[in-house]
Amino acid sequence: IDGGRRNQIRSNHSATHLLHAALRRTLGTHVAQKGSLVAPDRLRFDFSHPKPISEDEIGKVEDIANAVVLQDAPVETRLMDRDTAMQSGAMALFGEKYGDEVRVVSMGKEADGEKAGKTYSVELCGGTHVGRTGEIGLISLVGESAVAAGVRRIEALTGAAARKHLAEQDRRVREMAGKLKVR
Repeated sequence: IDGGRRNQIRSNHSATHLLHAALRRTLGTHVAQKGSLVAPDRLRFDFSHPKPISEDEIGKVEDIANAVVLQDAPVETRLMDRDTAMQSGAMALFGEKYGDEVRVVSMGKEADGEKAGKTYSVELCGGTHVGRTGEIGLISLVGESAVAAGVRRIEALTGAAARKHLAEQDRRVREMAGKLKVR
């Protein structure tokens, strides 16, 4: 097993959970996962939503997800029967088939509002995850597009890749600002 690659996949996969919850809080509870790609260098997340996401909404999704990253909260995994998991509020993903026993992944705490102190994200999932949300490091959304009618896609980077992306954006902005001052 390539430990570095596995850790990057863990971070990106765990970030999809945080982004899913942030999208639902920002855009509405109609948001549901329609697909995803988790690779060592990036992630993409497809979800139901009828229109493009504004820059303000993208910023809010990033802020919400990164607030949970900064909590450095433990990521808890439990096995339970499917009915109990669903009654506890765990989200099941896009029509997947589940057995009688399911794996429930929980992470983060709600920071404010009527749900303050409650678990931020609870989903049925068999994937690999970080031990604590802080291990994700940073989540940076780098793209938003349409996939199909009523399905949007976000693309994101985590950890060192996200920091490198933001540093490159900052360098470009400074370069452009320098050119504008010359004129």
